[in-house]
Amino acid sequence: MSIWHAPHAAGPVSARVRLPGSKSVTNRALVLAALSATPSIVESPLQARDSQLAVAALRALGCSISGTTYWRVSPGSPPPGSTVTVDIGNSGTCMRFLPAVAALSSASVRFEGDARARERPVEVLLTALRSLGVAVDGDAVPFTVHGQGSVRGGSVTVDASGSSQLVSGLLLAAPRFENGIEVHHAGPPVPSAPHIAMTVRMLRAAGASASASAKPSASVSMAPTTPLERADGANDPLGARPDTWRVEPGTLNLGTIDVEPDLSNAGPFLAAALVTGGTIVIPGWSADSLQAATQILDVVTSMGASCSVSEAGLTISGTGEVRGITASLRDVSELAQVLTAVAAVASSPSTFTGIAHTRTQETDRLAALAKEINGLGGDVTELPDGLTIRPRPLRTDPSRPFGSYADHRMVMAAAVLGLVVPGVLVDDAETVGKTFPGFMDAWASMLGSRH
Repeated sequence: MSIWHAPHAAGPVSARVRLPGSKSVTNRALVLAALSATPSIVESPLQARDSQLAVAALRALGCSISGTTYWRVSPGSPPPGSTVTVDIGNSGTCMRFLPAVAALSSASVRFEGDARARERPVEVLLTALRSLGVAVDGDAVPFTVHGQGSVRGGSVTVDASGSSQLVSGLLLAAPRFENGIEVHHAGPPVPSAPHIAMTVRMLRAAGASASASAKPSASVSMAPTTPLERADGANDPLGARPDTWRVEPGTLNLGTIDVEPDLSNAGPFLAAALVTGGTIVIPGWSADSLQAATQILDVVTSMGASCSVSEAGLTISGTGEVRGITASLRDVSELAQVLTAVAAVASSPSTFTGIAHTRTQETDRLAALAKEINGLGGDVTELPDGLTIRPRPLRTDPSRPFGSYADHRMVMAAAVLGLVVPGVLVDDAETVGKTFPGFMDAWASMLGSRH
């Protein structure tokens, strides 16, 4: 493992930052392309470990994928009766999106992955597939899906409070099921709900009939328009949120899709403007993004930034003051680590809730954040479903690098802290390549330097 010296900002940052393609959009597009009736083009895809794992897995499942700056995806399937091994690494999207694809094949597909993948929730999805007529051996990585060439489909009830991907993984392949699917969620609120909205919108764009409803069966918009959820319950209309999703059987034709920039990867750059009182411009930020753009901007403006969206993209500026807030991050949990770093240098305490599920992501993110920031002299307390952060002066210890835990978001959090805390060292920072291989170059470029 190598040590990265996180750069310190001498003053307010001022930069134009181009982001890689969205991982969430890229991997959904790959699945929809693999299940389409005709070849598809995926333009500007994310080129990172998670998307490359998806490409390799779909090739193993018989698809032809070629190209560099864009991918041409031609559907295919492995030979009937064959045995295929798929490596999902530590990719949640691969682990949860591909089993239903494998079920539509006529092969036995074994899913293997990194050690951490064995601890991440997938049993709910595999149990749901069994109830839809799929033969599956195992309840965690490694597991095997015995494809029979078709999936019956129908109605299924799941507890998706562990990950929104448990729903998306069923919906994406459902047009190819004999009876489509109706997924009912029963349990605590689903985290990252805008990602299911993304799935439904992308299914519709590919020609599927997909809908969502909330009790009592009232149709709701799938566009992510709700404001930041507050921990005290205000602005948190869970009663209006979808808890049932329906996809009819039919033909998919993805056609050509241009992958939009990854707004989760925008997080550290937005934070850089906030903590240094600088200005960042992000080209390609869509006013009608498939991602949780509204919620992301809501939280950073709540913490003291100003922002505007135009044809040039997003412009975000810090004021020099970082405010602590109390908020649920359920819909933007991918930003939890970066926002915790921001909160650690704010002018007042913060409490973030709605992120209990992040304990089972790349690492136990709540425990990791508390340990690493407290190791810098911070005051972070774990809650059952979140964190309380009380700002304190931070300092570094050269003998104790900031741990990355093989988690790309921990590297990004450390980078934000390094802007205002001189001497932050980060171990195994290359793990950021999971979703953003050029992160350290982009970070150095933002600061007008080389790392």
